[in-house]
Amino acid sequence: MQSNNDKKKVYRLVLTGGPCGGKTTGQSRLCTFFENLGWKVFRVPETASVLLSGGIKFSDLNAEQVYQFQENLLKTMLQIENTFFELASTSSRNCLIICDRGAMDPSAFISKETWERMMRENNWNNVELRDNRYNQIVHMVTAARGAEDFYSTEDHACRSEGVDLARDLDHNAAAAWVGHPYFDVIDNSTDFEGKMRRMIGSVCQRLGIDTGDRLLTNSRKLKFLVTGPLPDDSIYPSFQDFEVVHNYLQSEPPNQVRLRKRGQAGHFSYIHTVRRPVKLGQVVEVKTQLTHRDYINLLAQKDSSHFTIYKKRRCFLVNNQYFQLDIYQSPSHPRCKGLMLLETYTALNESSLRERLPVFLKLEKEVTGNPNYSMFNLSLREDWKNSKKFCATIAGPNDVQKYSKKQNGHIDEGPIREKINGHASDIEGNNTLTNGNTFTSKV
Repeated sequence: MQSNNDKKKVYRLVLTGGPCGGKTTGQSRLCTFFENLGWKVFRVPETASVLLSGGIKFSDLNAEQVYQFQENLLKTMLQIENTFFELASTSSRNCLIICDRGAMDPSAFISKETWERMMRENNWNNVELRDNRYNQIVHMVTAARGAEDFYSTEDHACRSEGVDLARDLDHNAAAAWVGHPYFDVIDNSTDFEGKMRRMIGSVCQRLGIDTGDRLLTNSRKLKFLVTGPLPDDSIYPSFQDFEVVHNYLQSEPPNQVRLRKRGQAGHFSYIHTVRRPVKLGQVVEVKTQLTHRDYINLLAQKDSSHFTIYKKRRCFLVNNQYFQLDIYQSPSHPRCKGLMLLETYTALNESSLRERLPVFLKLEKEVTGNPNYSMFNLSLREDWKNSKKFCATIAGPNDVQKYSKKQNGHIDEGPIREKINGHASDIEGNNTLTNGNTFTSKV
């Protein structure tokens, strides 16, 4: 697999979002940035704008004509994209392909039943169109949500939405992509220049490109321990559930190598990940998309000292923040029984993030960097106190300092007062969490 990392890259990126979200400017900025790095950049035009500029008006179409239009729009989009994908595959340079909206965007404009009919009649499925087709999705939040003073329809020939409609369209466009494993939402929490920097930074971070201090996005992964019982499905915003299977492969320490199988309704995507120890304050992860055949072949290298990890993964958006809730399933080590972890990526400060945490979940504490909640350690067959493979050092240096190793091999989770996203809570008594929930715990 190492040789694959040395080959030139073809990175398929979707820029989507609501009206007046900055997609056009973002495309231009991304193009300039990556061309300056020596990449070849292809920009796939927005298919809907091409077709609608030809005189099509939805108000003139009946229901069946709308269906046929959306079906042909998607077919046209896929063919246009494939043209650029094939060109990129023959290039001798690293290639970034920027798609102005992608295959899931049409689902935001039709009913769920109509979309499912379209999938059946064309032998398509969401996993292929959403998860396997593109490397990353970036949603640019409309200016009508958080930057209303800058919302305008004057510079776009096909745009006439008011603020309220723009917000609805933005929500629907984001919901269409919920479930993609690498989905970034770029909101209006900074000025427009900051928004552009965060957008470029999110792409560079996924690609593993070191930008130094040029972008200063400070995006980080956060992990929270969730206690049950979980609320009824009706309490959640629009969500997607996935079956996720992880297997660790044989590797030379301190590297960690794993396979991930992720899918729904019998359709799966496959990822090979190499996780390397801290370098310049960062944990380096190299991810490679696999075919089903490659996945099966690599399973022969499975590390017998680890359990296979089975999860139900629920993906959803709350207040423009993308969350993944992992619910561990059997069979597994007893330490995983009932375990639920909520993850998100954010560049927000602690007070801003607190306002976006899902209030319908009970968050017991933040466990970012805590080796007790590392999937590598959770999957170990041996008891931690007897295991020589327990890993306490692959987390970032700031995280390592928060935890000290006990003599029995377990990790001491720090002082009696656990700090949860900026709020300290006593171990005894009734504690208010950052999302407004409470929990009671005793020594």
